[in-house]
Amino acid sequence: MEDERTYAMIEFDVKIEAGDLYNYMMAHAYGSASGLIGSCFGALMIVIFGMDPRQWIFLVCGVILLLYLPVSLKLKSKQLALTNPAFQNPLHYVLDEEGISVSQGETTERQAWGDLYRATATGRSVIVYTTKVSAAIFPNRALGEQRARVVEMISTHMPPKKVRIRG
Repeated sequence: MEDERTYAMIEFDVKIEAGDLYNYMMAHAYGSASGLIGSCFGALMIVIFGMDPRQWIFLVCGVILLLYLPVSLKLKSKQLALTNPAFQNPLHYVLDEEGISVSQGETTERQAWGDLYRATATGRSVIVYTTKVSAAIFPNRALGEQRARVVEMISTHMPPKKVRIRG
């Protein structure tokens, strides 16, 4: 008897919204050293202000450092969702034994599992990086009950060191 997974294929549609982009951008930014260092530095400045309240400049700089990234990413995600043609219509994804295909209208792109950079997840989405800075975003709302199958397929076809998905 042949293994059923040999012929496994998962299909779903994704309409990327501003919240999905914001979630991805925040995960990407705070998953990098610069995002973490900036946050730590901002928090440190607020602690310094707490030790000497006369040094109000530390409070101002700390608040700016802590709020700049989330606020700017929120604005950028809203702008992208409204203006980028790729986010105006749903994307159709097919995950199979060979890789991931995405199509929109008459355009289809395909990437083999071995060419993918890494996969991760947030509480809101499964994210498959196609390069170091670009990714396919699979919101949980679009995956529905297929989320576990999608995570299993990704985990099965990508090297374990490239997959950082819990649950």
